[in-house]
Amino acid sequence: MRGGLPCFLFFVFLVCVLARIRDPYKIIGVTRKAETQDIKKAYKKLAKEWHPDKNQSPEASAKFIEINQAYELLMDPERRRLFDTTGQTEEQPNFRKTHDYSSYGRFDPFDNIFSNFGGNFHFNFKHGEGTNIYKKQSITYKSYQNSIVHLSKKQPYLILFYAVWCVACAHIEPIWRRLNEELEPINFGMATVHAEREVELAKKIGVKTVPYLVMLLDGHPYHYTEPSVSMVSSLDFIRSKFPHKLVQRITEDTLESFLGGWLDNRVRVLIFGRLDIIRLRYLTVGWEFKERAVIGYVQMDRADTDSIRARYSVSNKVDTLLVFHEDMHTPVASVAMTDLPYPTMRDIIEGNKFLVLPRLSSQAVFDALCPVESVRSRRRLCVVLVTQNDPSHDPSRAALREYAMSDQARERDRVRYTYLFREKQVEFMNALTSASGSPIETNHHIVILWRKDQNHLKYEWLEGGWEVEPEKQNASRESLKAAVQRLLHSNQPMPYETVVQELFDEHAQGIVWRIINKLVSVQDYLRDNVTEDDLLPAVSILVTVLFIVAGGYVMSYLVKLEEERVAKSNFTFVDQTGKVTVQPQLRVHELRGESYNGLVRMLKPGCRTLVMLCDSESKSKLMPKFHTACWPYRKNKTLMFAFLNIERASAMEWYKRILVLGLPEPRDLNINPKNTIGTVISLNGHRKYYCLFHAKHPEGAFGLHPAPGTAEKEGLRRRHPRSGISGDFMGFSDNESESEASDPEVGSKKKDSIASDRPLLNYYSNILFEEQLLEGLSNWMDRLFEGTTVRYHINYWPDWPGK
Repeated sequence: MRGGLPCFLFFVFLVCVLARIRDPYKIIGVTRKAETQDIKKAYKKLAKEWHPDKNQSPEASAKFIEINQAYELLMDPERRRLFDTTGQTEEQPNFRKTHDYSSYGRFDPFDNIFSNFGGNFHFNFKHGEGTNIYKKQSITYKSYQNSIVHLSKKQPYLILFYAVWCVACAHIEPIWRRLNEELEPINFGMATVHAEREVELAKKIGVKTVPYLVMLLDGHPYHYTEPSVSMVSSLDFIRSKFPHKLVQRITEDTLESFLGGWLDNRVRVLIFGRLDIIRLRYLTVGWEFKERAVIGYVQMDRADTDSIRARYSVSNKVDTLLVFHEDMHTPVASVAMTDLPYPTMRDIIEGNKFLVLPRLSSQAVFDALCPVESVRSRRRLCVVLVTQNDPSHDPSRAALREYAMSDQARERDRVRYTYLFREKQVEFMNALTSASGSPIETNHHIVILWRKDQNHLKYEWLEGGWEVEPEKQNASRESLKAAVQRLLHSNQPMPYETVVQELFDEHAQGIVWRIINKLVSVQDYLRDNVTEDDLLPAVSILVTVLFIVAGGYVMSYLVKLEEERVAKSNFTFVDQTGKVTVQPQLRVHELRGESYNGLVRMLKPGCRTLVMLCDSESKSKLMPKFHTACWPYRKNKTLMFAFLNIERASAMEWYKRILVLGLPEPRDLNINPKNTIGTVISLNGHRKYYCLFHAKHPEGAFGLHPAPGTAEKEGLRRRHPRSGISGDFMGFSDNESESEASDPEVGSKKKDSIASDRPLLNYYSNILFEEQLLEGLSNWMDRLFEGTTVRYHINYWPDWPGK
């Protein structure tokens, strides 16, 4: 025995080493840098070569399992990264995913090796019967997405997330078995998910621990939140997740409205039972047929249901199911048993799930009532009455319904009588009326359809329409009977053919109901998944977002209040003609002797004054534009704004003095005041310089050139240079006629007085109107604050004339 223990440990170590996956890259035959497409291509080639059904080699099964394991590892980004960094594979103790390849002869290596030591000496690594049922019902993420979600629209699913080494999962295995025995016979889908292998699926549904129970209805997962799993709590959880009115309780007061609701194109089903609660099998049958039938439950042995039971002669000793079509007095099918089994109920409802005269209300109904039959000799016909959703059309529908139940409507297995609402199925009706022989007015007309394939159909209009008047009704019936018999028993082609699109789904939920249902789903999800630990960060984020939104709203509100305050504080300017102009509030002073020192000489460092030149006539036009250009800078405490009335002799004299001081050499200038209108001067009182803006000022004097393109921004592009000199931007001109007309005494001296100022002066011949004088002021002010405008330095500020 002492010598056997080391040997035993050696064999255990050897088996553990052999059980590990070799290098998956070598198994697949790709490099470590291989892309996903290269791995898939190599895998398909190897899988085809080593599949046990195609390769008879003894080692084919083991090789195929090895290839699949390697492929699964390399196709999972996390597992591949883990292997690349640590060399860890899925067969080691902390693996996450594997697939069950038992169908390819997977064996227990411990059994095979240690069986040589004796017939009864082997290791059994089975995990009990619970593991077997878990494996048997196990699904993958792919099958969940491609199959289970779609099936849950008609079949509720119960899904259990488990893990192999989970003790609690083993404890609830008997409960899961009992649930399986109870629910599978009543059309419940039962599935299990290995949470460690199907990490994506667990993350998608929101599973954090195992065991974890989820109910799936119409693709939406509902989470079991009780602390422990028991039979009673599980069934209560399942029952609570079905829609509230999936099976309605019926009494004497609600019977008439229930049976008379067949106008929604669904049959009515009454189930008579003795229990106070609605059994789960009634809920599941209601869920499966929710689109075609409405289920009502009548609890017997109650005072308010005795008349219902007596009306339909239902025994109170057995459970009974009745199916009603349009006639609420007589059921079309019935079954009575001590315990109604689910298959029986399903078969009865399935065979009677359409009314006598159903409405083509969706593509699914159209496919069921008018199936495709490509062979002409076996073609199936669909007789469709065209009506509108109007009570005045009820007699036409009632007449066709009566005809469909009569003996005249033969061969019902090949002919189906239906109707449609023209205003609902507009595109479908447009396709049928596209032929030239179609009736102009299609209401109360019958069209006979034969579907060759999914989209193509042939059809024929019944001549004369569908009459309901007694003297014409028999003729319509005979005509319909003859047309149906002719089309069924002859190879006569139908006259019209068209292509139709899918029918409009009249039962589809509107946008409002979809939003409401989505909100309810989100509420359920949050209630089931969000814990107190998750709630605090979520609330914090929500409060932060709300605070930001509220802050933005408050800021916008304050801005609005400021704009309203400014608008209320507007003042008006009245010109000489009495015209009233509303101007924004901006303190604009008049530059004159009394304000000269405060606006110019006594300015603090960094401060300047912008002065616009105008006269009484042009002030009303120029002042609003000056206000508009200066308005963005109204809160700048380093700026002051003023205007200079050039009609005052002292103002004109002062302007002439600062122009002379800005020239390289003093000259006597003759200035035309009219040409100075629209000039804006930026005065820097502390540093003793000024900048000039005028519509004709090129900003390129003294050899200084502003940034490229500034001339165009000021409108200079519209003016063409010509030889000569001009002081238009300063107020004087070399135009003889203009100068003489304004000042005859200086006309003869103008050439001598300005000839030496050519470096400073430039000439542009185009005439500018007053409305255009301040067009480029805003751009000039931008350059002014950037420091790119030309500065004219002076030695001192001259005294104001007359002081």
